[in-house]
Amino acid sequence: MNVDGKRWRTIWLGDDGWSVEIIDQTRLPHAFTVVRLTTLEDAARAIRDMQVRGAPLIGATAAYGLALAMRADASDAHLKEAYAVLALTRPTAVNLRWALDRVRGVLASRPAHARAETAYAEAARIADEDVATNEAIGKFGFDLIRDVARLRAGMPVHILTHCNAGWLATVDWGTATAPIYMAHDAGIPVHVWVDETRPRNQGAALTAWELGHHGVPHTVIVDNAGGHLMQRGLVDMVIVGSDRTTATGDVGNKIGTYLKALAAHDNGVPFYVALPSSTIDFSISDGLKQIPIEERGGDEVAWISGATEQGDVARVRLVPEGTYVANYAFDVTPARLVSRLITERGVIPATREAIARAFPERVVAS
Repeated sequence: MNVDGKRWRTIWLGDDGWSVEIIDQTRLPHAFTVVRLTTLEDAARAIRDMQVRGAPLIGATAAYGLALAMRADASDAHLKEAYAVLALTRPTAVNLRWALDRVRGVLASRPAHARAETAYAEAARIADEDVATNEAIGKFGFDLIRDVARLRAGMPVHILTHCNAGWLATVDWGTATAPIYMAHDAGIPVHVWVDETRPRNQGAALTAWELGHHGVPHTVIVDNAGGHLMQRGLVDMVIVGSDRTTATGDVGNKIGTYLKALAAHDNGVPFYVALPSSTIDFSISDGLKQIPIEERGGDEVAWISGATEQGDVARVRLVPEGTYVANYAFDVTPARLVSRLITERGVIPATREAIARAFPERVVAS
């Protein structure tokens, strides 16, 4: 997407043709910094420390992580070790293991001397396919926004989103934001309510940053304001992303998504989940019981970073010293609260039958 008039992806090969470069999302919105990854450990740290985040981008980074590992040592033992190291970095986003399985699968039959080249090629395909997939999601979601715009008679379509399911969470376009960018670029007036999304503030720090650079009108709100806005008719639709969706349509996403779905359901506001099929885990059917919920360190809740009036970035404590803090990173929204899933193959109901019809090649035999 656009950053100061220049198009960027979130991950790409360096000029040397083998190192991997990323945007360090932990430095945003106060600094735009590119980080160079040269080892398996660099890639694992980037995922674990959330220099990259968002299910699709995590998958692409993991794929390149295996490529870096094969460049260093293409033996079967190192492939097994690299897979295990990367698989443990984040438990909830299913794209991580999906990408690792895909790259490992193409490497299994390759001789050691060809594995690095093969891994790089497969990682590049995963990245390119993510861009195409998100563009397709955007086109299907665009139709939903356009239909609402026709009823709004020139007034902005107000869209609420949670966390960052934007360009920064993918290789390009984003999932939940792709329809928004396309509508904006087509001249449809849109306005985005951006949840701050505590504790890491991906909405306030990342979604607002990228929407601003693309010129999309938006307003940051505290996480608990969404229901209030819906009660007053100030939200036309909710569009969120997903870190893992079950074969039956239950959606695991950033903590707080479930509460937005409840508020939307109570107020008759359409609640859409935009996701690539790589985020659907066809091996599970009960989100509450089977989607692993990552619990992160309490410091993310107890401390917050921001820019001072002098322009310095400072970290300050929010809670009394010694206070115990729980940090559940995700929650599960039951399929019954999801109006539709926006996928690369169309807008479909969040049901086992509809998902199976859309992606028959991915269905796991019971």
